[in-house]
Amino acid sequence: MVKDVDEWITVRQLHKKGMSIRGIARELKMSKNTVKKLLRSPTRPTYQRKIYPSKVEAYKEQIKIWYLDPSYNFIGTRIYEELLKIGYDGSIGPVYRYLSTLQQQKRKISTKATVRFETPPGDQAQFDWAHYKLLVNGTYVTVYCFAMVLSYSRYKAMVCSLRMDADAVHKAIEDLYFKLDGVTIELMVDNPKALIIEHLEGKEPKYTRESLILAAHLGVELNACQPYRARTKGKVERPFNYLEEHFIKGNTFESMTDLNQRLDKFIENWNNKLHTTTKRIPKEAYQEEKSSLLPLPRNRYYNEKLEFRKVSLDSLVMIKGKKYSVPVSFVEQTVSYKVSYGYLIEIFNSAKSVIATYDLTVDDSLVNKLEEHYDVIKTKVSKSIPEIKRLMISTFSNGEQYLVAAAKKLEQPTYHARRILSLLELYPLEHMEKVLDYCITQELYRIEEIKSVLKDKYLEIILESKQLTTSESTLIRSLDYYDDGGTAYEIFP
Repeated sequence: MVKDVDEWITVRQLHKKGMSIRGIARELKMSKNTVKKLLRSPTRPTYQRKIYPSKVEAYKEQIKIWYLDPSYNFIGTRIYEELLKIGYDGSIGPVYRYLSTLQQQKRKISTKATVRFETPPGDQAQFDWAHYKLLVNGTYVTVYCFAMVLSYSRYKAMVCSLRMDADAVHKAIEDLYFKLDGVTIELMVDNPKALIIEHLEGKEPKYTRESLILAAHLGVELNACQPYRARTKGKVERPFNYLEEHFIKGNTFESMTDLNQRLDKFIENWNNKLHTTTKRIPKEAYQEEKSSLLPLPRNRYYNEKLEFRKVSLDSLVMIKGKKYSVPVSFVEQTVSYKVSYGYLIEIFNSAKSVIATYDLTVDDSLVNKLEEHYDVIKTKVSKSIPEIKRLMISTFSNGEQYLVAAAKKLEQPTYHARRILSLLELYPLEHMEKVLDYCITQELYRIEEIKSVLKDKYLEIILESKQLTTSESTLIRSLDYYDDGGTAYEIFP
């Protein structure tokens, strides 16, 4: 612009001195047409900058909400991170330049009044998620936290997953409604591909077939908020900031199961704290809202195709190259399974009831067994001779004395020792030690002889007297355990 002004002044001065257009053009090294144009212009030329549309233009309304709404009050870097998630591909510079134009409005924002829409009890829940980088079982993994909030009471439920696919989203919606112990009439959701095929402004959203089936099963109607209108479901988005600051940061977890169990306790305490907007405790408000919730469906909805396996004789099933135990009552039966949230193996019986669960973040061996699955057939006392000897010595103070003495009289002393150990299911250890002392002194080592002593002399040995005082409390124990039966005696515990 400066060059054009200087040329306009010089041309007009030379022309006033009587120099021809040709001479001016030759002197200033410009075309004759340019000289004529400058002479014809009555005023000096002005600079007009060409305006190019900014990439941030399409996101200005959303930026306004994040920057000006006190519910968000995001700083520039946070706004830039959120913009990247919804498709912005520019740099952070234009974002800051636009924020500088909003600073005056931000200073005045405290004087603005907002009309908040509150829903009646039982009408609406809001569903959303956020992702975090967490240390689980010694490894950093991306964890997705799904949340559901009842709009009336602000009562919350959350569940964490290693996956963010359609199966995880569908299962989270169902699981969270079960945590809330009821279903709302409406579920406000964002626009994820797991639920929404297409949602254009001013047009009816197109939901996926699977999400519509799930909604019908639960008895809820989906309601997708307008794209980029995060404020519509602010009741569920704002808690993620609190969750990050008060639970996520600084914590590590042994497994995904550990994470979800600790999260449940955190949410339980959180639901008992005063809500800053409603000025009520969510759990107390939830007790009012609960009667307005729709009942849960009788059966769970499984939109995943279940895999089937036959249980082996050792009560194991093969899943993805590894073996997992189920209760022994299912041996040689066919069971089904699925892997949920990217880490949770759930095994079902024919009625689709869960009979076993495994956490892949901890149960990563080739063979994974739960001892309780074998309780029905588990031997109470080991049949291993070395183990019986160790148990006898570690259990009874006179156990070693018995083994040494019995070895001189019996061919298989450990057989009788094992049966003695089994008697601890019926008698206290301190009583059995007194009986064993008596039997050793009488050189009675066989289990039959020891049972006979228990039948005939138990009270005499324990009480060291044949007289019972009626002032002491008594315990009735049946002697049906013995082969030849017997009557019931009153003994002191």
